[in-house]
Parts: sequence; structure tokens; C-alpha cells
Amino acid sequence: MNDRAAKSDCPDCTPSRRSFLHTAAMGAAALAVAGMNSPLRAAEDAAALAKPTADSESLCATLFKTLSEEQKKEIAMPFDHPLRSKVDNNWNITKKAISTFSKDQQAMIRDIFISLHSPEYAERVVQQVETDNAGDGGFGGCSIAMFGEPGEAGKSKFEFVFTGRHVTRRCDGNSVDGAAFGGPIFYGHEAGGSFQEKPTHPGNVYWYQGIRANEVFKAMDGKQRALALRADPRPEQGDKTVKLSGRTDNLHGVPMTELSRDQKDLVRKVMSDVLAPFRKTDADEALKLVEANGGFEKLHMAFYKNMDVGNDGVWDVWQIEGPSMLWYFRGAPHVHTWVNIREQA
Repeated sequence: MNDRAAKSDCPDCTPSRRSFLHTAAMGAAALAVAGMNSPLRAAEDAAALAKPTADSESLCATLFKTLSEEQKKEIAMPFDHPLRSKVDNNWNITKKAISTFSKDQQAMIRDIFISLHSPEYAERVVQQVETDNAGDGGFGGCSIAMFGEPGEAGKSKFEFVFTGRHVTRRCDGNSVDGAAFGGPIFYGHEAGGSFQEKPTHPGNVYWYQGIRANEVFKAMDGKQRALALRADPRPEQGDKTVKLSGRTDNLHGVPMTELSRDQKDLVRKVMSDVLAPFRKTDADEALKLVEANGGFEKLHMAFYKNMDVGNDGVWDVWQIEGPSMLWYFRGAPHVHTWVNIREQA
């Protein structure tokens, strides 16, 4: 397994050969990502992406049937294998790159990935994966694993996991009980080949989420801001980053109980925006699990002042946390986002 081990708070943040190749690849990508800071793009842009003909679960079953015995040895594992639950910001779950699969299999893998996202955002997410992994072959340089065997819904447990730089996604057909997205996920973006992004994060696919979160902070009064603003963001430590506390008190930030109705509505808009890139079934399940644990009243929202890019008072790092959910958005030096939402911690 090619697991790029963490060496600092930002494990993939050492300029390398990837950075130079990434920059070279960005010329063609620049037009594709222009204007991505807005939550939604024009309908014709989203329609330009060819839509898969089946959902991700069905495609997983079809892909599995095409695997040779040699391929299964490389990427197939038992459902209860501990690797299934791993998450990181920059890693390969197996040594077999997607580019080494047959053309038909590569097309199915791409369609599985696309189907895990909303039609409005799928094209942008694929482009982000292509550019952030440019030094390793783009989308084809990422890797997958299959745990268990996909089959008829509800009759067999399985999980498909897709990994690379700034991407960990899952498809499980609800095999993993009480877990949104089938387990913890990661998304991020280094826009324009700029390791240290500018304060406005130009071209970053996900920075619109940071803008929305800062609207909540702007709406707070002095007392609320004092509760919300911190100087001790969590370090990035792979699986440990998304460990859930199970607590309802002593969490970072301002409790939702301290916010007015209008302010809580703004937090709900943040949750709507961070879920917008994902398919509706996953977004709906995530919200359902949040509500099952006391709803928004049990959540806290924190902003971190010691990682303010440009010292402009627009907080690049923030999180929403509850007893069994975490959405940690780290926009310094570029966007890293860690997500874990479960029925129970």
C-alpha cells in the first residue's frame, strides 16, 4: 500500500515534483475552474458532464463482475478489513492505479465517482481530482479498493473506496450501519497550483463553503464571537482527525443554543452548502443522522484565528461539531476538509 505518512499538521504540504507538474497542468484547467467560487454554476455547464446510466451501487456490482482474479488479489478485501475505515488527506488505498485497469473498467470507475456527487458539482469535483493529482497521472493516478462483494441491495455487504491526493470517497449501498457516506471522507483543493493560496482562495472549488461559514461569524455579537473564536485547531492525523467525542458539552466553539433563530438558519445554510457537492441520498442521510443525535441544538461551531490567511479576519479554518458528527474545514494553506457523521460516536 502506498500510504503517504503524515509528517506534520499538513502531511501533503511539502513542495515536490508534484507541485511543478501540477502547475504545468493548470494551464488547461484554469478555464474549467473559473468562476467556481459560487455555490452553483449555470445549468448548461453542469449539463456538459456526461451522466452515468446507473447509480454508483449498480456500477460497483458491474465493475466487480469484470475483475480478473489477479485484479481481485490487488484491490479486493474482506468487508471487515480494517483498511476499509481509513481516511487521510493524501494516500493510495492500494498500489494499483486506476490507469492500469481496462478502458471499460476505468470508465466505470469514473462513473461510480461521478454518481457519488450532485449533477451541479460533479464536473468540478472531477476536475479538482484531475488537477490535484496531476503529478501522479490525474484521475488515473488515484486508486480504489473493494471490500466485500457488491450484489443485490440489502443482501450483501460491500464498500467501494476511492482515494488520492485531496480525495477519499465511499460507496457502500448502506452496508455500513449508521454512517453517512459509508464512513469518514475527505475532500480538498489546491487551486491554481498555488500551495499557499491567497486570502480569497481564487479558483478553489470549495472556498464558497468558507464564505458561507464566515457569514455566520459576521452575524454574531461580541459574546458569541468570544465563544466561537479559538486558537487551537485540531491537527491533521489521518483517522484520529475525525475521531468523534460523543460529548454534548465542552466542544470547541459557540453552542447552537447561544444563537438566535436567524443565526441558526445561517448554520443550516452552511450545512446545506457543504453537502451540496454530494448526491442527494448521501446528503439526506447525513442530515438525518445529525437530527437523530439531538439535531442542531447539540452542535457547536468554531473558528480558528491563528490560521487566518492574510490576517484579514475572514476565518479560513472552522468546524461544526456535535457528539457524533464533525465537519472540519481547514482552508490554510489550501482547503482540506475532514468529515465524519455517524448515528453513534
